[in-house]
Amino acid sequence: MASVVAFAELESKLKEGVCGVQTDSRKIQAGDIFLAVPGETEDGAKYIDDALGRGAKSIVACESVCTELSGRLPSDVALCAQTDLREAVAKLAVARYHTDTLKLKLLGVTGTNGKTTATYLMEALLTALGEKVGVLGTVSYRWPGHEEAAPLTTPDPLSIHAMLAEMEKAGVGYCVMEVSSHAILQKRVACLPFAGAAFTNLTQDHLDFHKTMDAYFAAKAKLFCELPRPDKAMAINGDDQYGQKLLALCPKAIGFGFVDHPGSQTDQNLHGQIMRQDTQGLSLRMRYQGREWELQSPLIGAFNAANLLTVQALALGLGFSEKAFDGLSGFAGVRGRLERVKAGGRHVFVDYAHTPDALENVLKALRKAGFQRIVALFGCGGNRDRGKRPLMGEAVAKYADVAVLTSDNPRFEDPKAIIEDVLPGLTGARELYVEPDRRLATKLALGLIAKDCDCLLIAGKGHEDYQIIQGKRHHYSDQEVVSELSRADASF
Repeated sequence: MASVVAFAELESKLKEGVCGVQTDSRKIQAGDIFLAVPGETEDGAKYIDDALGRGAKSIVACESVCTELSGRLPSDVALCAQTDLREAVAKLAVARYHTDTLKLKLLGVTGTNGKTTATYLMEALLTALGEKVGVLGTVSYRWPGHEEAAPLTTPDPLSIHAMLAEMEKAGVGYCVMEVSSHAILQKRVACLPFAGAAFTNLTQDHLDFHKTMDAYFAAKAKLFCELPRPDKAMAINGDDQYGQKLLALCPKAIGFGFVDHPGSQTDQNLHGQIMRQDTQGLSLRMRYQGREWELQSPLIGAFNAANLLTVQALALGLGFSEKAFDGLSGFAGVRGRLERVKAGGRHVFVDYAHTPDALENVLKALRKAGFQRIVALFGCGGNRDRGKRPLMGEAVAKYADVAVLTSDNPRFEDPKAIIEDVLPGLTGARELYVEPDRRLATKLALGLIAKDCDCLLIAGKGHEDYQIIQGKRHHYSDQEVVSELSRADASF
């Protein structure tokens, strides 16, 4: 019969380096602890026998699983029953990697749009100040001497704590991390000592998971109201309706925005003003606690002005002065975030916009930058929130002159069925083309723009270099396709 072990004893073993801990049975080494965590699609309990076969000596599982295992496992295997297995993973990760004693400061950025750009901007600001910086986010996980592609915006807890420990060894002073709502609810960021948190905005997305916007907001709010370190610096977008709700819950946070809201603590908030926005970038003026300063940026669009405010507000909360913000002026942008792609003299931009709000913002930015005729190529991801599909069509119909509807990542859905979901939103489109093959659609769209005052926005995939079709990844990069087509046809 299996023995019983207290959770605190497992924590002690990990702190002493006696064994390791895993949630993936394939990574188990002799003597390790295996956590049988229930997942979205599979239950970790299915892999207990595999973990034991690979040498696991301690199993952490729910009460019912431990009861079932108790009679059939030998006495040299220890069982530990836990009611919250996701929380248990986080606590054991802290013990294994000693992240409760981290010297580096961890900063989290959450919101529907702008997370990636905000983390890159914060990285640029801190690097300009001489700091070593780590970044965990949608594009990659990286710090000085290390970079790897990111399979998830926010990785699993064991990976996060392991990478934070490696950053500490590498002398990293700050880690800036994108925090998704999924990760918050799944407790992937539980027990992390955030020194700062920023809220960019909240618009419709992920309702296949959250079901309602209120539930989506409640998940985001946990980063500010429930996770450790009540003294953490907080920056919240007061121009966003959900940001206003969050500011009411977090009175010590710095609010930021371009509008002075009635009843707001103006002196505590960072106020921005867009002095200029065109094809060359942005000129901003800021005001905070009686101080004023200006910032020139090559980034395009009001949404990027908001990203610049996000980072400045968080930095102010961390104790930096406005002099530090000179480091933002040279930041040219993130791959796949309104990225200009060479196309034989034509104006072509690739952007990750895959929500109605993000599409609207990027199209408005291009219009205000001075482009007179805008062609927008876009699609919608499969097996995701169907409710946003016609809304994305509406955004393109309203703000683009020409709509080219194609495939994004259809996953397990029929691309034509996804397109049918989008089309009702495009009834007001001035000019519409439908081509499910993304490469052919790109060729078509390139042929629709002139060199002078037209531009093409290719939206949805941004930095991604793949399409997921019937569950398989196929190499596909919007940037590469535009370059190839432009080289192949001199008329482009």
